[in-house]
Amino acid sequence: QVQLVESGGGLVQAGGSLRLSCTVFGSIFSINGMGWYRQAPGKQRELVAAITSGGINYVESVKGRFTISRDSAKNTVYLQMNSLKPEDTAVYYCNADLFITVWEANDYWGQGTQVTVSS
Repeated sequence: QVQLVESGGGLVQAGGSLRLSCTVFGSIFSINGMGWYRQAPGKQRELVAAITSGGINYVESVKGRFTISRDSAKNTVYLQMNSLKPEDTAVYYCNADLFITVWEANDYWGQGTQVTVSS
């Protein structure tokens, strides 16, 4: 069974940094792409950053502050978050688009990790 396990959230003051990690556990064939989404109270879930074979994308509000990277050997994706702002406060979710077999692709989500930025 495939599982995405996240870590690295927490409470930080504005201007601080956090690094989120997400590792894919289980038997898979390959990873198409991985990304981070976030959902603040009362708001829709939004894509923060994604990394695929086609490149890297960020939501405009985090460009220049957040960096997504991937360690393929470890099936892990990271989100380095610098210069954090109170408006970055949200539950952050890892997403992975995986091939379980050469024919079957599925979308998976992590359990979410809380990031709180105090002003």
